[in-house]
Amino acid sequence: MDARTLHALELQRILAYLAGFAVSDAGFRACLELRPLRRPEPSAGDDGTAAFTAALRREADLFEQGRLFMERSGSVLVPFVAVDGLLRAVAAPGYVPDTDDLFALRGLLLQGKEMVAAVRGVPAPPEPGWPLWAERCAQLSLPVKTASALGRCLSDDGLIRDEASPELALVRGELRTLHRRCVNKVKDYIAEYNIMHFLQDDFMTLSSDRYVLPLKSNFKGRLQGVIHEYSRTGETCWFEPLFLVEINNRQQRLKQEEREEERRILRYLGELVREELPAVSAVYAFLRDLDVLCARVALAGCYDGRMADFAGDRGLLLRAARHPLLVLENSPAAREALSRAEQRMADSGPATESFIADTGAEKRGEKACVGPAAVVPSDIELPPGRRALIISGGNAGGKTVCLKSAGLIALMSLCSLPVPVAAGSVMPPWRNIRAFIGDAQSLEDHVSTFTAQIERLGRIWPDISDADLILLDEFGAGTDPSQGAALAKALVDSLTENGAMVMAATHFPSLKAYALSAPGVRAASVLFDPASQKPLFRLVYDQVGASRALDVAREHGLPDAVLRRAEQYLLPGGDDSAALIERLNALTAARASELDALNRERAEFAEKKRKLRGELEAERARLFDHLRAEAGKVLTDWKARRSGHKQTLKELARLRKDLNAEPGEKEAAPRVEVDLAALEPRARVRHVPWKRLGTVLEIDERKKRLRLDFDGVSLWAEAADVELSEENAADRDAAACGSRRGPAVPYAGLSLDIRGQRADTALSGLGQFLDRAVAGGREEVEIIHGRGTGVLRREVHSFLRGFPAVRAFRPAPGDRGGDGMTIVELK
Repeated sequence: MDARTLHALELQRILAYLAGFAVSDAGFRACLELRPLRRPEPSAGDDGTAAFTAALRREADLFEQGRLFMERSGSVLVPFVAVDGLLRAVAAPGYVPDTDDLFALRGLLLQGKEMVAAVRGVPAPPEPGWPLWAERCAQLSLPVKTASALGRCLSDDGLIRDEASPELALVRGELRTLHRRCVNKVKDYIAEYNIMHFLQDDFMTLSSDRYVLPLKSNFKGRLQGVIHEYSRTGETCWFEPLFLVEINNRQQRLKQEEREEERRILRYLGELVREELPAVSAVYAFLRDLDVLCARVALAGCYDGRMADFAGDRGLLLRAARHPLLVLENSPAAREALSRAEQRMADSGPATESFIADTGAEKRGEKACVGPAAVVPSDIELPPGRRALIISGGNAGGKTVCLKSAGLIALMSLCSLPVPVAAGSVMPPWRNIRAFIGDAQSLEDHVSTFTAQIERLGRIWPDISDADLILLDEFGAGTDPSQGAALAKALVDSLTENGAMVMAATHFPSLKAYALSAPGVRAASVLFDPASQKPLFRLVYDQVGASRALDVAREHGLPDAVLRRAEQYLLPGGDDSAALIERLNALTAARASELDALNRERAEFAEKKRKLRGELEAERARLFDHLRAEAGKVLTDWKARRSGHKQTLKELARLRKDLNAEPGEKEAAPRVEVDLAALEPRARVRHVPWKRLGTVLEIDERKKRLRLDFDGVSLWAEAADVELSEENAADRDAAACGSRRGPAVPYAGLSLDIRGQRADTALSGLGQFLDRAVAGGREEVEIIHGRGTGVLRREVHSFLRGFPAVRAFRPAPGDRGGDGMTIVELK
């Protein structure tokens, strides 16, 4: 993958967002160094596609399983120190690490042991687990000796313990004994000679590892001893009395023995690390990869990302694709992550200055190439048999954004990063992505925009194959329009003949016609609102769009006099073709709106079906448990001889009858008798044998029968086979009660507590709760989901966004639960 494509599609900025979520320096660097997975070069009889696709799918499985592990286990990775320098240095024989390096390694190995144990705890089938990560941990050999030695020799504050060796414990014991002796001698000396007024403070201190007294400088000639140094003001001198000289000499020898013993211990620990260096490096790499995984999961959470699938025979399909950068810029968590990443890169020094400059330039110029279209989902589709997609339409309508979205999503997928697409998205396993986007002219190299594109094409032409995606943004626009269009068509022909997949944006009329007529090429257009003339940032297929240069110029402030003169210069017939395309645009916009409504209804139906299925399964499980408990109780009574044989069989038969009974059959409501004299035509009644509601057409009181209409089918029914519907019965009761009837009792529940429940069970109960609340006339309810890892809260919020009766929802105030509770406003 060439650097120009990575820069044009702004992969560096995505990696900066990703790195901001890493908790360690090692994970931070690994995120910034991510690059697309390399496809193996073709060999005799094998083009490497199958192996490359399998590798990409394995990376996708690793991500999905890792995300499940993070959600289910609740494990949190804490920051750990990078030990790359230590591992490189300790490989050399004779290297003695310092205490700080070993203390950092101690914490790293301790966390590695905990995380490996957590990953190895895979749930038992049929619960989904993370077998790929568990397999990696099973192959991981922990450095047991090194971890044990570091835990035994180093304390929690990073110092060497007395228990690290018997010799060290003995030396430090003597030092403590010597200190106590020294303190006692000094106290006795001060008391015997009454020299407390000679001292600045009533304590003993150390100077150059020797015990001294803080003597006032004007009394230095009164006592015998050695002056080591003076204070900064000169008023105090550090004085060693003669009786302390021998004690201090003994302390010096003990201190030297202590340092030698500590160095021997550090050398021993370094040898242990060197002995188990492969295992230590493996644990370090595991934690670094786990840090990158956590960053990828956090990145996916910013835009509900997922891994796209790869298949060489299914074409290109990116469902509900959004430009990743603009979605991230709209995410507060992502903005904070980018700020952290930029700060860490600035602290890293010159090594990342160029990276910061690149991301900063991209950030400043992003509005020119990434507009609001990035936040509007759009399907990018090129079915099998089509190798080129040519996008047309007005300026600022989102053509370049579609190209950059497809290219950046493909790059991120090849880097095993989650992308903002819907489920079912698939793309070919490309080896190279070539982006001809932006202005490549250079005064220093004496090349224009057009010649720069041609020179680059010439360099890569021999390497173009069926594993390439080529992105062309208005190719040929920098030269004569007729020649540029002819060159663009010839280029698309040649690229597709070589097997490459091409996506191009254009304003050339002849290239638009070519897209509609050429085999293997598909046309697409960006839509504009017919009324407001504003871009809708929607992509529709198998049609072309007008360039709308004059409309865009008018919207952006070009004087009307210039625009009128431009209209006079238009070629004859230009207005007619533009009007035709405008009509097609209006029809397509209306069709797109209808399809959106249909898709929303389909999604609501699918969600309702899923809920009902979940409720059915829950009810089935509840009924089965109840039946098993009742049957067990009956059999227990029989075995205990509390019931006879016949009574037991009777009870079991009753249980079977209850199980097979229709809902509501066990306690059927009493039938409401029909009073033919009080019944009026057009009333709604229920025909009991058919179990259907019908409308009364005629009433025959003499024969006691009624003629009913069932949606166009009419029949005479006996009065005994008819009962009042619930609504008519309610009306009758209301009329009988008159003003004595009070207001309906609203639904009393104001809150629902779903803490500790699985997401599917919680959402099923939440749907029923909201239905009852709406029926009860509630305007606001509370959902208590707790804080935890935030998974249940995200599922609840996603459910509330799609619930039709919800007007809005928000986190509760801090004194009412904060993020652990959501307040829902109902319509």
